[in-house]
Amino acid sequence: MLPTPPDAPHGPGRRRAVASPRRKLILGGAAAALVLLAGGTLYACTGEDPPTRNTSAAAAPSTDPAAPPAGSAAPPPSASAGPSASAAASASPAAPPLRAGNPDGKADVPAEARAVDTSRPSRVIGDGTPSSCTSEAVVAAVAAGGIITFRCGPDPVTITMKATAKVRNDHGPQVVLDGGGRVTLSGGGQRRILYMNTCDAAQVHTTSHCQDQDSPQLTLQNITFADGTSVNEAKNDGETEGGGAVFVRGGRIKVVNARFTKNRCDTNGPDLGGAGLRVLSQYQNKPVYVVNSTFEGGACSNGAAISSIGVSWVILNSVMRNNSAIGRGQNPAQAGTPGGGSGGAIYMDGNLITLRIAGSIIEDNKCNEGGAAIFFVSNDRTGTMAIESSTLRRNPRGTFETAGLPGIFFLGARPPAVSGSTLSR
Repeated sequence: MLPTPPDAPHGPGRRRAVASPRRKLILGGAAAALVLLAGGTLYACTGEDPPTRNTSAAAAPSTDPAAPPAGSAAPPPSASAGPSASAAASASPAAPPLRAGNPDGKADVPAEARAVDTSRPSRVIGDGTPSSCTSEAVVAAVAAGGIITFRCGPDPVTITMKATAKVRNDHGPQVVLDGGGRVTLSGGGQRRILYMNTCDAAQVHTTSHCQDQDSPQLTLQNITFADGTSVNEAKNDGETEGGGAVFVRGGRIKVVNARFTKNRCDTNGPDLGGAGLRVLSQYQNKPVYVVNSTFEGGACSNGAAISSIGVSWVILNSVMRNNSAIGRGQNPAQAGTPGGGSGGAIYMDGNLITLRIAGSIIEDNKCNEGGAAIFFVSNDRTGTMAIESSTLRRNPRGTFETAGLPGIFFLGARPPAVSGSTLSR
């Protein structure tokens, strides 16, 4: 087992579930629990959580070619992280801004989960030309903190990172990275793209309780993270393992109208994961919000879209597809194996953890062990799950899953609350 934060437990995973029959479930309300209980043997315990509705509230970037990217109204030159932020952008026709997530998702988005207003940015990367938007400018802006937007011209731009952008814990409390729907940050298949860790002394300790502090508060919106990898990252007692595109420990993070594509992390090992996003130790156990976002084509030992230990999630109007948990041996690792292979899209481990999925699609994910769509283990059986107005399909069974829940392995307080949703092979 890899070391984890003191308050973050490890989860089991070596038991085998009874194979569930090939069937399609369209469940709703209290009937869902009855169907699950009557429809077949559940693996150990299963769990449930309170529901809600949701409506996408991601800020829609402007399609006006003459306008700066959404939320990045032209600031004074002194606010720029790049040369001459007041320079005019090209007048060529603007490409369509990023549209991520499930366009048909109707789950209500609470105020705290919505995009941040970036009309008065702290700093702007670029002067209106693609060449002015560099890796160096991104690294400097993220280290400086505040509300960060881009002026790279009207067309989509990919910035290949030459170094990982790191959040400094004393340069907050808010760090917002808004790509205006036209910016892709790429790891080039060589490195992690973004890193935040309140317990990393190199990024400055700001409290005596780094594992439970309210800042920095990181928001990633209207942006794409592609081809990130943590395989080459130095290991720090297990804390930095996983998180191929983005690694976060401590503070808060939310993701709004973002795309994570073709990210990678370690191919083997128990309890590590998150090719797209790895999160540990959120302030006061508050959930990570993922809204109107897409995770696709990720590969990692576990949790090829998202992964966490001791962290709760709310996933609204989002899509997770074609992600693969490629490790082998489960967790704890079976004798003679390196461990891993669970949670093709989502991997969650801990005690009192919750997962709510609403208005979302989870499809075509794979795993070598358990939970092609979702692997959820609450060690003390207090954790709960709710799936509302969502579709889980074509997530093939690995070596084990919870009977009656195609693509899911679940250990928690009670059967998951499934309403208005389709779960099918």
